[in-house]
Amino acid sequence: MIKLGDYNTLKVLRSTSVGLFLGDDEGTEVLLPNKYVPEDFQIDAEMEVFCYLDNNERPIATTLKPYIKRNGFASLKVAEVADFGAFMEWGLEKHLLVPFREQAQRMEEGKNYIVHCYLDEETFRLVGSSRINKFLSNEDVAYEVNDEVEVLVTRKTPLGWEVIVDQKHKGLIFVSDLFKPVSVGSQFKGYIKNVRDDKKIDISPQPIGAKMLEPTAKIIFDKLQQNNGFLPLHDKSSPEEIQHQLHLSKKAFKKGVGILYRQRKINIKDDGIYLV
Repeated sequence: MIKLGDYNTLKVLRSTSVGLFLGDDEGTEVLLPNKYVPEDFQIDAEMEVFCYLDNNERPIATTLKPYIKRNGFASLKVAEVADFGAFMEWGLEKHLLVPFREQAQRMEEGKNYIVHCYLDEETFRLVGSSRINKFLSNEDVAYEVNDEVEVLVTRKTPLGWEVIVDQKHKGLIFVSDLFKPVSVGSQFKGYIKNVRDDKKIDISPQPIGAKMLEPTAKIIFDKLQQNNGFLPLHDKSSPEEIQHQLHLSKKAFKKGVGILYRQRKINIKDDGIYLV
């Protein structure tokens, strides 16, 4: 079955004056217009295309890459506002409609909004909605601390920035965890900081703990953990001692210790270094 609003891998069936007809295993066909037909196409070869409805509400294929796909979220710009909603630029010739009933706030031309794309069951059309919370759920959250995730920033709150996690969950980055400027629509990799008992997700923009350390610092940190939080090494230790225990030069050792100390992960005493 061809999925509207998503990428499909289809077989090239035949070439016509208007383009290529592509099909799936169930016998469903869709047209790829001439302007999207690659020069090196081959009959019976497979091709990945995006399928949606054209201006005449007919299924059509394209090799263009839209900014959003069905059941996904993205920051989209309003191309124009009509009597029945706002039309968003999403990288395709036909704009994506966000009806007035699906606008969390009345949209204005030229502005960007976080939008969810879905298939309207009544009209069988792809539409958008800025009422994003009704499409997010934290019921089936299954993350471990430090798991890498994709985040999309949705709005600022007194606590920090609300984000969409992996295109399906709602999370929060606290102000105290941010060390770079972000804004609504920013997308980047984040890391699971905490999943609370109520399923709320705290996100960190950088890895937690040892995973975020520079390589020499991580070697020292890991060795400290293996030795019950203590290493009998310090500034006056000989290069041979350091090399024997850590396989690091004294210069690299001092660099790593400096990083760990500035991050308040260790205490430095006369007899060695201790994990905090």
